[in-house]
Amino acid sequence: MLNFLKNRIKSFGFAFKGILHLLSSEPNSKVHLVAAITITVVGFMVKLSATEWILQTLAIALVISMEAINTAVEKLCDFVHPEQHKKIGIIKDLAAGAVLVTAIAAIIIGAIIYLPKFL
Repeated sequence: MLNFLKNRIKSFGFAFKGILHLLSSEPNSKVHLVAAITITVVGFMVKLSATEWILQTLAIALVISMEAINTAVEKLCDFVHPEQHKKIGIIKDLAAGAVLVTAIAAIIIGAIIYLPKFL
């Protein structure tokens, strides 16, 4: 049991290391983090409901998670095939597109939550 707990703690350490790497190496992740912090502060100011907090938290988590997956895909592609290659480019574009779709959905969720509060 003790070994199991040690391994879980180690796993969390690796996960936090990945998050720190994402935030320190990817400019877009910094933009997402600033947006997440800003919108969270605004959420406290306008007193979001529990449902609004849940939706906002999910949107933030999805965007940042998708950015991490995109970064992992890009790094894996660069490792496997360092030279430019059409198929690798398509793979990278698809991963970046997934981030964009998620970010657009997050903006729409934000608009649904916040526009009525400010209009």
